[in-house]
Amino acid sequence: MTKARAHQLNAFLKDAGWAAARQTPLSGDASFRRYIRLALNNQKAMMMDAPPTHEDVRPFVLVDKHLRMLDFSVPEILFEDLVNGFLLLEDFGDATFTNLLRSGADETALYALATDVLIALHAIDTVTATPDWLPPYDDTRLQTEAALLLDWFMPAQGLAVSTQARADYERIWLDLFAHVHSGPRTLVLRDYHVDNLMQLKGRESVKACGLLDFQDALAGHPAYDLMSLLQDARRDIPATLQAAMLERYRDAMNIVGTDWDDFERAYAILAAQRHAKVIGIFTRLDRRDGKPVYLKHINRLWHLLDRTLEHPALRDMKAWIDVHIPANARTEPRLIS
Repeated sequence: MTKARAHQLNAFLKDAGWAAARQTPLSGDASFRRYIRLALNNQKAMMMDAPPTHEDVRPFVLVDKHLRMLDFSVPEILFEDLVNGFLLLEDFGDATFTNLLRSGADETALYALATDVLIALHAIDTVTATPDWLPPYDDTRLQTEAALLLDWFMPAQGLAVSTQARADYERIWLDLFAHVHSGPRTLVLRDYHVDNLMQLKGRESVKACGLLDFQDALAGHPAYDLMSLLQDARRDIPATLQAAMLERYRDAMNIVGTDWDDFERAYAILAAQRHAKVIGIFTRLDRRDGKPVYLKHINRLWHLLDRTLEHPALRDMKAWIDVHIPANARTEPRLIS
């Protein structure tokens, strides 16, 4: 941290009335944000440090307040400095679903709670769930994300992408995205998985699930967050559990017949898009940002992507990948020495 940034941080804490607090920095994530746990007398809080040159806290504030209005559990914003990128937040503690699962908690119960949060969110009418200021998850965003596979992973594996190959890749995705856009629309949290979910004591029903890391929310298809939860880039989830949660969601939302077929198709398309995106992101985190720790997940992601590409709707995308990314290249890139 630069001296100037440290001065801004100290000024923020003074203005917020937390200058004397004990500070405990938490381990970082894939973003440029930092989190510092604060303790003052018998109070605790969490400070988000998001340098404006890299991050913008305003979307977090907007989505946080919106989700609170919808009656979901998100951290209360106690104090804010939007210009300098500081937020003082309610501290939800350490009981992330990831930590709970690591300590032997009931996996099915936690995934059921996470699924129920999505059921509750997706039951809200579209107009209420997706206010005008919420950007759409449109072709441009979906396409840009899918291209990360070409822009970062393929060069890391020594694979060239011709102009024609890229054009074919983009055309196939656009045809697929049309099926997604024809479906229902809701607020998509976009990074919905066990690292970003917390168990909150003393709260009932879906409010017992605390939500984190939702600043990139968009208006899109409801299949996205369910897929993000059940096809996690960072942990293996039993196929039986995935099937059970899909059935739980289907029954609660009363999706039957061809509507469920359409939902499953959108689920598969978005899964393929997300896996391609995250393979690219995890490679970029190594090559550009010097964070090789994420490379260990790429083999899992390729397993998920290969399995998803078996869906009939993804036939053309499977054919493209089979031609341009050989099976022996679908693996963790070598570390840069």
